[in-house]
Amino acid sequence: MTLFVKICGLRTEQDVDTAVEAGADAIGFVFSDSPRRIDPAAAARLAARIPESVLTVGVFRREPLEYVRSVAAESGIGAVQLHGPEDRAYYDELSGGGWTLIRAAAFGDRVPRCGELGEDMLLLDAPVPGSGIAWDWSRKQVAGAGEKWLLAGGLTPENVREAVDVTRPWGVDVSSGVEASRGVKNPALITAFVEAARAGAVTSG
Repeated sequence: MTLFVKICGLRTEQDVDTAVEAGADAIGFVFSDSPRRIDPAAAARLAARIPESVLTVGVFRREPLEYVRSVAAESGIGAVQLHGPEDRAYYDELSGGGWTLIRAAAFGDRVPRCGELGEDMLLLDAPVPGSGIAWDWSRKQVAGAGEKWLLAGGLTPENVREAVDVTRPWGVDVSSGVEASRGVKNPALITAFVEAARAGAVTSG
């Protein structure tokens, strides 16, 4: 099974085109407060450039339900990724909207399981999400075999192969690890990341 690769925090046509050409499976747009934030109209224009085979993801952090619904509809994204304390009822409210639901959870003492809140995918982030700092994947059980879970947090073209070999995720997610500066993507790093992630990788699939 081919490793699922998501490139997140894209804001320009060049970044989107590079990610698609490199073979990314998903492209993320950040709608919460961040140096990578994009408005829904701009995201919709970029999403129109992306083939249907590539999943478009809206990233939200502690946002009201109606805001998520409104932005997801305006931008035309195919998936909603939630970072926050949302409960099962929140996920249930979104489940009828036709979006793929991704739950982002910071890695801690308890290992979350994909589907616990009704999500379709689970993203396991570093203990300090968004820090861009790699964490020790090797010392703890990460997730169950066969679950649709993505490893995130401090991944770069230089360390993604090791991270995949150690944890055997279903997929990987990167944002700061392919940036020239905070919030500014480097096309060469995007391509290098996808190539490195898939170079002989074995997944839990």
